[in-house]
Order: sequence, then C-alpha cells, then structure tokens
Amino acid sequence: MSIKIYKDDAANSIFIEDANGAQFLNSLQATVPVDKVTIKDLARQIDIVSNANHSDFIDKDGNSYSGSAVDVCNQLNAIFASSGTPTNEVPEITSPLMISLVQGETLNYELIANYGVAYEWDLSNVPGVANVNGNLRKLIGGSSLSAGTYNIPVKAINYNGDDDETIVLTVSTPPFSNTKSINFSNQDYLGANASLLSGILGRTGNGSGASDAWSISFWFKGGTSSNNSQTILYFGDNDVSNGGHLYIRYLGGNDKIEFRYGSNNNMLIWESSNNATPQNTWKHIFVSYDGGTTGSSSGSINDYYSRFNIFIDGINVVNNGVWGNSNFGWSSGIDADNLRIGRYNNQNYMRNNCRVDELAFFDSDQSSNISDIYNGGTPFNFSTLATPPKHWSRMGDGDTYPLLQDSGTEANLVWQMYGMTSADIVNDVP
Repeated sequence: MSIKIYKDDAANSIFIEDANGAQFLNSLQATVPVDKVTIKDLARQIDIVSNANHSDFIDKDGNSYSGSAVDVCNQLNAIFASSGTPTNEVPEITSPLMISLVQGETLNYELIANYGVAYEWDLSNVPGVANVNGNLRKLIGGSSLSAGTYNIPVKAINYNGDDDETIVLTVSTPPFSNTKSINFSNQDYLGANASLLSGILGRTGNGSGASDAWSISFWFKGGTSSNNSQTILYFGDNDVSNGGHLYIRYLGGNDKIEFRYGSNNNMLIWESSNNATPQNTWKHIFVSYDGGTTGSSSGSINDYYSRFNIFIDGINVVNNGVWGNSNFGWSSGIDADNLRIGRYNNQNYMRNNCRVDELAFFDSDQSSNISDIYNGGTPFNFSTLATPPKHWSRMGDGDTYPLLQDSGTEANLVWQMYGMTSADIVNDVP
C-alpha cells in the first residue's frame, strides 16, 4: 500500500495520504525501528504510520523515495523540519480575502495558510458553493448566485491556535451586451400570459388617471413585405370588434407605424407619416398613455388624442402623423385576454424578416424620460434606469429556444415562440 507524503508549499504543511484517507499535518517525525519506518504526530503523541516498508513511500508525483529505510527516514524528516512545529507556529491565512465573480461564473478559490493543519468553512450564506472533495482548502461553484456581496467565514487551525478570517465574495452583474433579436415571417408569433400585464396595460373603465398610465418601448426593423396589416403588438380582448385592446402594426406598403386603442367599432387611431419606419432599418418605437379618458364625446376628441405620445428614434412624432377615430374613441375597459407579438386576434402576422428587440413595459407614463430610454440610439441596460420597466424581454440575449425570459423588475413574463425555430433568434441588433 503506497503512502504519499510531500510538503504542500501553498499550505506550508505536510500532505499525507494512505489507506485511511488524506490529511494535512505539521509536527511530524520519522523513525526506523527494526528496518521499518514509523511516523509520529508529535503534537498528539500518536503514530500515524507504524512499521511501514520504506518502499511504500512515494512523493507528490508518485515516485518512490530512494535508498534504504534510513535514507527514506532522513528524506522525510528533512521535509517535516521545514513545516510547522508543535510549540510556536500559529496558522496565518495568506490567500486573498476578497473574491470577485461575474454572475454566472464558477468560483475556483484555494485557501492558503501558513502552518494550517485543519480548516473550517461556513458556507451557509452561499448556496451552490462547496469544498472540493478531498481538499478542504478549495471552493468551487457559485454560478447560481445572484449579484451581491457574500461573507464567508473561514478558519485555519493547527495545534498551536487558529486564524479566523472572513472572505468577502462580490458577485457583479455581467456587462450589458445586446447581440440578438427575434426574426418574424408569416405565421410566426410570440405569446405570453396576458394577465401579467393586466395592472399595466389593462384598465377597468374610461381611464382613471396616472394609475392607468403605461409606456411601451421596443426596437423594430421592418421586413420587405408590402402587406399593410402586419401586427407588431396586440394586447386586450379576444373580441376585437367589440372589446377593448391596443394594437401596434406595421404598414409595409408605405413603411408606416399605426397605433389603435379601443375596439374595431369604437377606437382612437394614429398613423405615422410615410417612410417613418423604412424597410431593413432599425427604429426605436415608444408609445405612452397618461391614463386619462379616451372616449366618448365628440367635443373632447382632441383631449383623447392628447393622452398618448408616440416617439420614433427619440423624437415625438405624434403631431407629425394623423389621428382619427371611430365613434369618438373608447370609453370602457381593456381586458387582459391576449398578449401577442406578431399576430392579431388570429391573423395579420409580421412577414418577410421583420425583427423586434428589447421590448419593455412600464406601469407609468415615461414620456418625460424618453432621452434616457432611447439613449441616443444605443440599447442599454434598462435596469439602470431611475424607473426600470416592470417587464423587459431581451429578445434573444440570454434566452433559450423556445422561451424568451423577463429581465424586468417583475421578471415573470415569459414569451413562447410559435411556428418558429431556434434559427429565428438572430444576430442582428440596432
């Protein structure tokens, strides 16, 4: 049976492994009674190896110590003499006490302590972090930790005392990177749980004020189809003829954006100027509602129109487009029946490689903060906004087909990709 013995320079202690397992020790002495090698733990005054053949001892690399039993004894004592002693050396942790990780990375940390023999960790504050099997000085794991600061108490011990320290692990959020968007062709769409937006885009009556306000932000790239009924976003009632809903669509024939609020029989409708959203060109679209009344009197129609602001690439274009209405707007609620990207009630799909990126929903009118949200035309980390969105889909970044996750403060709106493949998560961004 081989007995591996060597000095671990990082721990400044002796590593010994035999049939009973592995351990780090100090204060050892080898002797040769009757041509056999015995090793005593001087601190505890016990034999940890008794009458072993000198040929059983191997070094760190598995090579046998050379010579006779006396020669092997002398080589081992030379190693033992350079480690801690039983009387005057207290452990000292010398490895860094500050560790930094980026969220999702895996920890690989080794504790280094002069004259350490045993080690104790308190890992109760860091779920998913564990010691390496057979080496208590090493930590691995941590890829599931949320961003934040974690304290990890640790202790290095020998027979003369111990060194108590706290390792501070800082987990930071990954640097923001926008590399993906979602591609749509005919029959492709995304669906999600509309009820999660009931308190944001929904309402129970004719607009009660700021509590009913909302904002929608996204990037859009028009495809090459001239179809004038290409749904970008639809939320609201199943019965689009009589039930309230909001509807943003792309008019491919004239490269316009159209916004509708209400039912098909009673609604407000706004249409941008021609070429506001040219084919194959990324544009930032932002629509906000202040929560006020949106129908039913002809004398108040301009007030109803004024409830909304529409920005393209950070510029308010609501007065550059054309407002219209059917039966003087919508005076009822908006029910959370359907939530879709790329499909209206059961038709009007986006076509020919339309693309959507960085879709966010706010539960307030954020039009006064459009310069921060548009950010000069560069998508950025919305969680750094003074008022971050409740729901924010990165549209591909950090997602795995067929589900698109939520990076907003609520973090529970998951989109399902329908009629699509993983190839529809594309490397094309604003």
